[in-house]
Amino acid sequence: MRFKRLCIMFAFCSFFLYAGLIVSLAYFFRGSLFAETLFNERTFYSIRLSVSAATIATLISLFIAIPSAYALSRCHFPGKGIIDTMLELPMIVSPAALGAMLLIFFSNPAGSWLQQHGVQFVFAFPGIILAQFITTAGIATRLIKAAMDEIPGKYEDVASSLGASPLKSFLTVTLPLSKRGIIAGAILTWAKALGEFGATITIAGSMAMKTETIPIAIFMSLSNADIERTVILIFILIGTGIGVLYGTRLLLRKMPYDWK
Repeated sequence: MRFKRLCIMFAFCSFFLYAGLIVSLAYFFRGSLFAETLFNERTFYSIRLSVSAATIATLISLFIAIPSAYALSRCHFPGKGIIDTMLELPMIVSPAALGAMLLIFFSNPAGSWLQQHGVQFVFAFPGIILAQFITTAGIATRLIKAAMDEIPGKYEDVASSLGASPLKSFLTVTLPLSKRGIIAGAILTWAKALGEFGATITIAGSMAMKTETIPIAIFMSLSNADIERTVILIFILIGTGIGVLYGTRLLLRKMPYDWK
């Protein structure tokens, strides 16, 4: 019993660590400035830019992550260990370093050709999406793989014994049973993309009304010593992210584990 209470105490310590930081922002919070900042054209554009870029980046990440996670969870093939390890790159390398890697790529002949004959990424909206995708794709794959690892393989074996093809088995057995993990992974990926800063500012810059996402707007306001606006922007970012995460948590509680 004492051990459980000690663990609970540590859980509360972790909570108060982050909650204390949030509460400390209230010292500089000005309610009269909140509506003005929230509905300011520049702020509203940053919010819209952040949400749209994070949504697109998340969809692309899921498009890559779901089949990749299935391959890593269910298949055995040469190089699997290397691929599985490489997924940790966004967690090992800082976002700023990832952004620098992208910027260097677009500075070499292949990257320059791609920008001249394809899509403009540097200092442009596609660059924001690419930066968020690079920092979230590996994490999304890891989260979905963990969900698929929890599903007993015998269900797929039964489907195969009844004549289901690997694709049909994936679509009718694996995918539905891992829906909780996929939804949770998608929301966490979206929240991670929403708050991405290092890679985004490195490749897309910080141009107002063009590439200024909410995290970049926070950085720019702090650079200008505008503490009150910085606090409001932080509250907007935290409120959006935590609101979506908490809403998803409530939704997942109502979703049963179909395979149990």
